[in-house]
Amino acid sequence: MDVRDAIEGRRAYRSFNPVAIADDLVWDLARAASLSASCFNDQPWRYVFVRSPEVLAKVFTAMTKGNQWTERASMVIAVFSTPELDCIMKDREYYAFDTGMATALLILRATELGLVAHPIAGFRPDEVKPMLGIPADMKLLALVIVGKHSMVPNPVLSEKQLHDEAERPPRLPLERIAFIDRVPDGAPVGEPIPH
Repeated sequence: MDVRDAIEGRRAYRSFNPVAIADDLVWDLARAASLSASCFNDQPWRYVFVRSPEVLAKVFTAMTKGNQWTERASMVIAVFSTPELDCIMKDREYYAFDTGMATALLILRATELGLVAHPIAGFRPDEVKPMLGIPADMKLLALVIVGKHSMVPNPVLSEKQLHDEAERPPRLPLERIAFIDRVPDGAPVGEPIPH
C-alpha cells in the first residue's frame, strides 16, 4: 500500500472485531508519529497506548453519549500535549497543529496495517487524564479508537452512524477548501459544515 492508498482507505468506522495489540504494533505506530515534522523539531506530541482490558474498561466510562461503540475497541490512544512543548509565535501556538500532523501519520500507518484508527472528541478529558496518569497541566486533545473493522454493524450505532459505516460521508468540494494564489472575495471560507 502506498501513501495515497492509505489516505483513500482511511475511514472512521465504528464497527470492530477484536485484534491482538502486541508491543511491536504499539512501537510501530509510535515510530510513525515520531517521524512527523514539527516547529523547530520540538516534537510536542505525547501518547498513551491503552490496551489492557482493565484500563480500557475505565476509559470507556468517560465516553459521551453516542460513543458507546468504542467499547469494542482493542486499543485507545490518548493524544496529549501542551503549548509550552512547541513554538509560540505571538498569537500562534503550534503544539496542536504539530501533534495533529504526527497523529495523522500514526493513523495512516494503522490504516496501512489493516486497522481502523478513529479519532474522537466525545469524551470527558478531566476523567480520562487521571486514569492514564496524564499531568493535569497537559491538554488531552483526542482519543484514537483502534480496532479491526467488522462488516457486521455495531448494534449501538445511530441511524447516521450506520449510514456513515456504509458510505463515506461527503467531502467538501475542493473549490471550497483550496485556492490558488488568493481567496476570492465572498468565498465561503468561514462557513462550517452543517451537521
